[in-house]
Amino acid sequence: MNGDVGAGVFQPLEADDPPMVAGYRIAARLGSGGMGKVYLSHTPGGRPVAIKVIRPEFAEDPEFRRRFRREVQAAQRVQGLYTAPVIDSDTDGPGPWLATAYVPGPTLSAAVAEHGPLPGRTILMLVAGIAEALQVIHGAGIVHRDLKPSNVLLAADGPRVIDFGIARAADATSLTASGVAIGTPAFMAPEQAAGREVSTATDIFALGQVAAYAALGAPAYGEGPSHGVLYRIVHEEPDLSGLPAELRPLVTRCLVKDPAGRASLTEILDLCRAAADQTQLRRPEDWLPGGVAAGISNREEVPAPVPPTPAPAVAPAPTAPAASPAAPVPAPAHPAGAAGAGHHVTAPGRPVTAARPHGYGPPGSFGPPQPAYVPRPAPMPVPMPMPMPMPPKQRNRTAIILVSVFGGLFLLLAGCGALLNAIGQDTSGTGASGATPTGTAKGQPRPDPKPATYNDYKLTSGYHLQFADDPLEPHDSNKDDFYYYCAFQECGFGAYEAKLARLDSGAEGSLQACRQETRFASRIPVEALNKGDAMCVKTAEGSIALVVYKGSSAKNEPSTYATLDVTVWRGAARKD
Repeated sequence: MNGDVGAGVFQPLEADDPPMVAGYRIAARLGSGGMGKVYLSHTPGGRPVAIKVIRPEFAEDPEFRRRFRREVQAAQRVQGLYTAPVIDSDTDGPGPWLATAYVPGPTLSAAVAEHGPLPGRTILMLVAGIAEALQVIHGAGIVHRDLKPSNVLLAADGPRVIDFGIARAADATSLTASGVAIGTPAFMAPEQAAGREVSTATDIFALGQVAAYAALGAPAYGEGPSHGVLYRIVHEEPDLSGLPAELRPLVTRCLVKDPAGRASLTEILDLCRAAADQTQLRRPEDWLPGGVAAGISNREEVPAPVPPTPAPAVAPAPTAPAASPAAPVPAPAHPAGAAGAGHHVTAPGRPVTAARPHGYGPPGSFGPPQPAYVPRPAPMPVPMPMPMPMPPKQRNRTAIILVSVFGGLFLLLAGCGALLNAIGQDTSGTGASGATPTGTAKGQPRPDPKPATYNDYKLTSGYHLQFADDPLEPHDSNKDDFYYYCAFQECGFGAYEAKLARLDSGAEGSLQACRQETRFASRIPVEALNKGDAMCVKTAEGSIALVVYKGSSAKNEPSTYATLDVTVWRGAARKD
């Protein structure tokens, strides 16, 4: 949870960044990722911490919250020398968050991007430290699932593994229910890329990829479109020709396709010792190359803690007039000390708890610091004159007037209602006999919207459609209504927050047919479609679309796409 070297480690807060998270005053923004934003703050004792605030899209999903709570509880048990421990969290508040120790060092990805591949001696120390971190993480019952260079920090005394287990919380959310895998494609294991069950062996494969990246300066399975990278991970061997000889046995044992055949963490540590020609690995102070180490020592100073907002001045209470013998001053409602520790008395039964900094006690139990409360002296009661009784005749006259006014208003409103009802009947086409022409009855549903048609539309693989767009425009966002994918020699169509259904072959596609269709699916493979087959899409915004498949691009074409006829009835599913 750190910024990148040379990229502005401590970024100023923007308009949508919170100035405080559950009592932690935010000093700077460290970065952002797929699951949220990371900020710099401090504990009450002045130690810097990194606070990750989860994205609202995940926070709104009940299944994510359940898993996030469980994973954070497990992560708090991880206390290794090569991990950044979770020290505080709130998994049940409006915006879930967690806080870890701040590590003053670059990510492995940033260090390689700025200084190039690392020397073999450094990589052996790096792999050994990550392996030891994984031993502690796995011992707590956690599979990292997203081990990659940006989740490894390089500190002066060794690496730190961060974000362990948190990716699992997003696996069953609405954002990933359509088959999108959690993790970074270039560093996935074959079973993870294929959507099969992951295990501790999945992290071993990722460790081999991290080692290869540190030595080569690029992913072992290359770069490019994610579906191409994932295909190579599952079906092809990595290009390790540029790997130093002392690292090849280590990396090769990690990158075995079959999870059962991969090296154990104990074997990895043995291979590191053998490659370093040491019976016991000893991490020297200068384990990092000079350029990276200099970058750590020359990093900008951590911003100072944000001072609390000063308490507003409390104006002195006005001096109460001297009590007269006829009006004695009453005793205070609560004697001194009756409110208990940490409270001030403002009124009977209303104690105000003194604010405490967050970070100690149950998560989320403390709010932001509040201004100190200064109790005021009890005010003197001011004698009020007794109201003069109203003469009986005056009361009777007032009651008569009120009854007359409200009665008149009631009659006026009743007359207006009758008039509006008559006007409504006339405009709806009713005659004197009360007969209503066909198709214009009161309460008749509004007419269907006019369709918008897009013929021979080319939708490229990896792109998405939002049917509210007019005209339709392809997006690379993964939250739109309808998308086309091609991966692992399979192509097809899918929907995220919309309902997708395939009509029977030969069935007439129409708005009425789509309204009645309930055989929903998250994906429809191309191999299940014939040319001319239709699919219906019902969006969360109330639109209905009829998509007719007309064919796919040829294998020798530079772009992979599907040709479609699209008809959209915007707002057709809304009841208003």
